[in-house]
Amino acid sequence: MSIPEGKKIVLFDGVCNFCNASVRFIIKRDKKDIFRFAPLESKLGRELTNERGIDTSEIDSIILIDPGNAYYIKSTAALEISKDLNKLYPLLGFFLYLPEGFRNLIYDFIARHRYKWFGKSETCPMPTPDEQSKFLDI
Repeated sequence: MSIPEGKKIVLFDGVCNFCNASVRFIIKRDKKDIFRFAPLESKLGRELTNERGIDTSEIDSIILIDPGNAYYIKSTAALEISKDLNKLYPLLGFFLYLPEGFRNLIYDFIARHRYKWFGKSETCPMPTPDEQSKFLDI
């Protein structure tokens, strides 16, 4: 599958209800049409993580792949995504100035409990017809 030129790719846990809600949150606020999405579990998700040497047994929640070979994980990925959303969300980028280890403590706590708090689906939910063009591999 070819990656659309100039688009940032968000890889997410396709069976996590919180992650799927987050993807829909991003889509709704992506007025500049910057992001495309693929589940970590998909063929494309596995290819992109393998190419970059990302161990998905360690990073199993969100990965942002910038055009080229740059990528971001955990809290840095979430904050980098916020910088491209509309309204006041880019202001969250300020938290990038906090130490990554501190940010990831909070991120890891939420990620570790996401299935218990928000649930888990047996399969990755299908995007709505309006969202279909945003997904690369489902």
